[in-house]
Amino acid sequence: MLVLAESKSGQLRPIEDPFVATGPSGVAVRDRLKHLTPEDDKVLRAVGEHQGRLASADLRARCEAGKDQDKDAWAARKRELTAQSSSRIAGTITKATHDQFGLARRCLLAHIHNLEAGIRTLMHRLSQPIGSHGTKRAPGGYRSRREWFVKSRRLACLEARLERARHDWETGRVHVVRGGKRLLKNRHHLEAAQLTVQQWRQRWEAERWFLTADGESGKRFGNETIRVTPDGEVCIKLPAPLAHLANAPHGRYVLSCKVAFAHRGAEWRDRTSANRAVAYRIHYDVARGRWYLTGAWTRPVVKTIPLDAARAQGMVGVDTNADHFAAYRLDRHGNPVGDPKRFPYDLSGSAGHRDAQVRHAITRLLHWAKRCGVAAIGIENLDFTAEKTREKHGRKKRFRQLISGMPTGKLKARIVSMAAELDLAVVAVDPAYTSRWGDQHWRKPLTSNKRKTTRHDAASVAIGRRALGHPIRRRTAPPRHHQSDDAGHRTVQADRVSRGREEPRPPVTERAHDARSPTGVTKPRESSRTSKTVRDVRSDQE
Repeated sequence: MLVLAESKSGQLRPIEDPFVATGPSGVAVRDRLKHLTPEDDKVLRAVGEHQGRLASADLRARCEAGKDQDKDAWAARKRELTAQSSSRIAGTITKATHDQFGLARRCLLAHIHNLEAGIRTLMHRLSQPIGSHGTKRAPGGYRSRREWFVKSRRLACLEARLERARHDWETGRVHVVRGGKRLLKNRHHLEAAQLTVQQWRQRWEAERWFLTADGESGKRFGNETIRVTPDGEVCIKLPAPLAHLANAPHGRYVLSCKVAFAHRGAEWRDRTSANRAVAYRIHYDVARGRWYLTGAWTRPVVKTIPLDAARAQGMVGVDTNADHFAAYRLDRHGNPVGDPKRFPYDLSGSAGHRDAQVRHAITRLLHWAKRCGVAAIGIENLDFTAEKTREKHGRKKRFRQLISGMPTGKLKARIVSMAAELDLAVVAVDPAYTSRWGDQHWRKPLTSNKRKTTRHDAASVAIGRRALGHPIRRRTAPPRHHQSDDAGHRTVQADRVSRGREEPRPPVTERAHDARSPTGVTKPRESSRTSKTVRDVRSDQE
């Protein structure tokens, strides 16, 4: 079902119905491999380097095949890798190659759509007269002939890029880098990255190592390649060329350290004891000089509760901003309860710092929602993939940096998975007009001399009401044939400057003098004090 909302320009925009977001389908835990001996470090580096070379060669073969790839070619690549490793390692490498190739194809398609959107915007603005003003929905022309000329050159560049991207898409060619394009570009900008050649080389080699093993249910402890016992002992199946490094039977190497997953440790031990599949990945952090082991497994998708059940106990509306969450609690009728809450976070600094800030803010938000007694939170279904183009927000550099810096994808994944752990549902709503209508209809009524309501607080109320299924406006119009003029226009909420808005009636003493005289002439209104004086004088005369 779609609801049409009218904007200030008079155009109608469809608004999607709210829905309950699906819960997470997998979990991951991590622990550090402490107190490794020099021999352990040597073996891990040798295995990672050997399997990394195999993964690079397999990725190259897959990219050369392009779109001409079938199950027979996949099986042939796996047979070649099996001779240099094992069948399970070869299966893991080919699956990782397939996933990376598919991701590169999806990124290429998104790049094509982004170029097409930019070209459409440039062509429209170049077709407008110089200096013409735009509208709410369409931009105007450029400000000067110089800017028009520069943008015409940029249009030619984007068209050339689009032609190359479409050719790559049709031929099945992709551009991928094992280790990451960002780290590859840092090689040419070592001073800006604050790295030396040796430091960059160490990170580059560590990122290209391959120490991953998929789980397999029914096998001992859920994984045959990297086996971790419930007691924490880590055992690795060495590839065939490195079998001479084994210190255990059947070509295995047992590390001298043990792991103990503090988070979800009981759940992990239950899986390993029951021989259920657990995938493992060993990673080396060059900056810290530490080895880490990550375990992951799938879990049944958390069954979402019905939308009516999520609304039964009210809702917490959450407005996502560049530096904080604005939240407001609403009862099941859509009425704000209590005071607004704000949960700040800082998205500057390293990626680890940003991720920690987001997790900390979401944790405080969910714990507060749990204390409020609600069963769900309402949040905007944000997606800025089509709003980051340079052509659409060319001069608004700070705004482009703002929306580009908001980790919308990470926020979605984090808040859904973390809410599922606290038995809270997440209701996603359409973000259309929530800030504008929230500021128009809820900011002033919620502001008092003891409480200052911001635009973001009002937007959280609008989001919560939309998640509850109520209109954002505070009052709704009566049925058409129950209006005062039987067919006239009446807004759902009269504006503050409207003289005909609903308000308390004047006192009875004032309305009594507004009655018409027998001759049909309206008597002038007199104050209640004057009327009382006249009555007193008449009583004295009598």
